[in-house]
Amino acid sequence: MNLRSWRPAFLASLVFAGLLLSPLTGQEQPGGAAKFQGEEVSVGYVLVPVIVRKASGGYANNLGQKDFRLLVDGRPVAMDSFEKRAEAPTSVIFLQDLSGSMGTGGKLEMSREAVRYFLGRAQAGDEFALGTFAGGDRTVEVRFTPDVATVRKAIAGWQAYGTTALQDAVAWVPDISQAGHNPKRFVILITDGIDNASSLTAAEAREVVRRAQLPVYVLGLGSGSPFAVTPEGKKIFRYADVLNLLAYETGGRYYPLSDENDLKQALTAIADDLRHEYVLGFATGGGSSRYRELTVEVEGRNRSVLFRKGYQGPPPSGFLMGGSRQGGWR
Repeated sequence: MNLRSWRPAFLASLVFAGLLLSPLTGQEQPGGAAKFQGEEVSVGYVLVPVIVRKASGGYANNLGQKDFRLLVDGRPVAMDSFEKRAEAPTSVIFLQDLSGSMGTGGKLEMSREAVRYFLGRAQAGDEFALGTFAGGDRTVEVRFTPDVATVRKAIAGWQAYGTTALQDAVAWVPDISQAGHNPKRFVILITDGIDNASSLTAAEAREVVRRAQLPVYVLGLGSGSPFAVTPEGKKIFRYADVLNLLAYETGGRYYPLSDENDLKQALTAIADDLRHEYVLGFATGGGSSRYRELTVEVEGRNRSVLFRKGYQGPPPSGFLMGGSRQGGWR
């Protein structure tokens, strides 16, 4: 393995280890507020997964580093790593809502179908973890394993009960991620979006996940479109905006589902995304740790670009001339 291919993977492991909150100390985590630790986060390397779709359909699969422009807070950054991760093994976290509202309308069976879909497409090196939440409890039912049979057995016993602390569960995901072995990681959140028991706000939960560099793909069972409004201009679906924003800011996608056809289309789209991924990387330098906005631009027209929208940490160690903002990093 040459240095260029080794460095991003190794540094990614360091990044994940440095960003995570408290480690898992047991199989179950009690309910209650997640705590923010280490407000001044030291991040030595930032990875930016990118997916590029063509307007005509399909993916732009033959791009090189020269085709990308990466900006932090509006200024172009010097990338020092570039990877195509079409076949790289993944660490997948399933975060399943088991609260009482999920026991209606066939939601749990649709949830099982979603998990089985990804298990059935596992490739060499892939691993899976399963976390569930309901009634104030958060449980790691399956720690990271390549054994899909273990996960299949766990989902067969799901039963819905209790209240929903959705945002507390979202903020808990980085704890589960800590045990993953692959730099390429993502989360599949399956929920109907109802939240009636969280101690954290949606913004606080997003911040925790964003710091951990975890893309979140949300399957919203009956949660509706964030763009649906009444003739008077009022939002129709109460929780859709929160779910959509979580996915958007972390570099994932939100899929509102109403039936089996919606589910099949969403699962196919997510699987395609994750097998057609570029990863841009850059080192950080000295300076204060704060939230910094990320922008990815791609050469050519009629392309849509999916990427995480920011990171918490120090500024880049290097940037290119000709940025849109003047002055030094701070």
